[in-house]
Amino acid sequence: MKLYIKNMVCGRCERAVAEVAAKMNLSVVSIKLGEVELVRDLEEEERQELAYGLKELGFELLEDKISKIIEQIKNLIIELVHYQKEPLKINLSAYLSENIRQDYSTLSKLFSDVEGVTIEHYFIAQKIERAKELLVYDELTLSAIAIDLNYSNVAHLSNQFKKVTGYTPTQFKKEKAHLRKPLDHLKIM
Repeated sequence: MKLYIKNMVCGRCERAVAEVAAKMNLSVVSIKLGEVELVRDLEEEERQELAYGLKELGFELLEDKISKIIEQIKNLIIELVHYQKEPLKINLSAYLSENIRQDYSTLSKLFSDVEGVTIEHYFIAQKIERAKELLVYDELTLSAIAIDLNYSNVAHLSNQFKKVTGYTPTQFKKEKAHLRKPLDHLKIM
């Protein structure tokens, strides 16, 4: 049984969900961002207990199909931007369509209707948040960050960064303007 969970954005979230499942003696097949697969279906009482345990940690067990699709889109983008080391070999629309097994135009319209922002803007917001994180770490040059985030050049990254944050990457880094947002709250641009 596959369940979809809102607000899972990192490895710690995966571990937290695993702990909730373990406390309930649920056998887990796999856990990844936004999703947990259990060996068996849950009884209604177990489902409610799981939902309550997740809610206490700031997660939400998703029930309706639209919410599940939106969360899948967000998690695929977060995984792509924040955790995948290899550059994407296909465009974002093909990547999402392939992974969710739905036409991109349907996904795009659904996402825009529900979130009030396009998938592309959400993707850019995630990339800028990752750039902020890398700037704060102060381990990579701006050029290396641009390459890591698959920008064609530093100027493109700098322009998008300024448009989204109001700061140039250099100003952000210099002032240590730690205006980072939780990954599950990114959507406006």
